[in-house]
Amino acid sequence: MNTATARRPLGCIKAALRQMRHQRASQRCLATAAAAAHGVFSSRQRAAIDKINRFEIWPQVPSIRSTHPDPMPALRQQQVAALDPAGARTRLFSREHADSAKVGDVLMVTTKAGEPFSGAFIQIRRRGADTAVLLRGQMMKTGVEMWFKIYSPTVTGIDIIWRRPKRARRARLTYMRKPQHDMGNVDQLVSAWKKERYALRSKAKQAGGKQQVGGKQARR
Repeated sequence: MNTATARRPLGCIKAALRQMRHQRASQRCLATAAAAAHGVFSSRQRAAIDKINRFEIWPQVPSIRSTHPDPMPALRQQQVAALDPAGARTRLFSREHADSAKVGDVLMVTTKAGEPFSGAFIQIRRRGADTAVLLRGQMMKTGVEMWFKIYSPTVTGIDIIWRRPKRARRARLTYMRKPQHDMGNVDQLVSAWKKERYALRSKAKQAGGKQQVGGKQARR
């Protein structure tokens, strides 16, 4: 008989030893459970049980939050209410409203100092009054990313220029930093949005002027 064919692989031996250890451990557990059921313990087990029973278990100290709730949520809500009394910024970036801004949209942020910055909405960081959004745009053919705090007094306006037709599956669109996914310059979308807004305003003014003229003729 060839000894090479009768030799078992090392993995099989390890599996057999592992199974043997599990069987021994299960037998010990069953023996301990049977002894506990019949009240039969060895001297070593009785000594261990007596040693454990001598320890006093003190009652658990109640948490301070059971009597004094966390004041931070109420404080954050007060700060947001003071910075945004009308709640427009909160609704604009709310998770519950369907017409709120989503990642992937193109936003334009107007500040007190400097020109408006427009770019793709990549990420939002929700921190109560310090909630900020990350926009990626382009300046002089160079990709630029800027954080804007939505409740900051220096931010005078946030407008949605273009909405993504399909909702993004990710909460952070960091892949847009790659050249093949970068939106690049969004000045064309901004100019189209401004033309549409100007046309709507002119129509509203014309309708208001016609109503005023009709009211004057009716009075005469």
